[in-house]
Amino acid sequence: MGESSGSASFSVDVERISFGGKEHLVRTRCGSVTVAVYGDEDKPALVTYPDVGLNYLSCFQGLFFCPEAASLLLHNFCIYHINPQGHELGAAPIPCDVPVLSVDDLADQVADVLDFFSLGSVMCLGVTAGAYVLTLFATKYRERVIGLMLVSPLCKAPSWSEWLYNKLLLNLLYYYGTRGLVKECLLQRYFNKKVRGDAQYPESDIVQACKNLLDEKQGENIWRFLQSINEYVVHHLFLA
Repeated sequence: MGESSGSASFSVDVERISFGGKEHLVRTRCGSVTVAVYGDEDKPALVTYPDVGLNYLSCFQGLFFCPEAASLLLHNFCIYHINPQGHELGAAPIPCDVPVLSVDDLADQVADVLDFFSLGSVMCLGVTAGAYVLTLFATKYRERVIGLMLVSPLCKAPSWSEWLYNKLLLNLLYYYGTRGLVKECLLQRYFNKKVRGDAQYPESDIVQACKNLLDEKQGENIWRFLQSINEYVVHHLFLA
């Protein structure tokens, strides 16, 4: 196995809630990614991949803060949380001269992560853009996937209005980062109206935690991941 940064505690909200796990830096054919490992590595593997702008903490904390769900998952699986490049806590901006990866590159990175940990066939859990990446991975490497669990997956090519919306979001991300309107667009992507809060419902703690996380994110890194997804779906839109 490759290098690891050892045991650590991580947090994403104002109360600094701790996670225990071991974080590894995995060098792939398309750059390095961080992978956090939880549980007994002798157990079957569950690989997770988050949505755009999120890392494994912010994307899956609701699931793993539920004692019943966390106990069930860790009893049956060793969990390998893959962070997209530049989405880990404290990530620096990815240099401008580094090419933007294609979705095929992202799928190949997942395969390289499995090779790094000497994993054969795995279960996969992905959210939205992460679900897209893992679905493509399952298509390219069928023998390495036992099953897929997809949350809010991208099931069809976008309409022209959706394509235009994504294009506008990409431009705003590129020039302004994760501030103002961009932050609100991302929050709408992650949460329904009730969770985000309005005159009737207060904003939930998890939304506030996500806002704080987005404030610390590098907009150009999020732009790269969203660009990878958008280029792939645009290709299918023009073929439709």
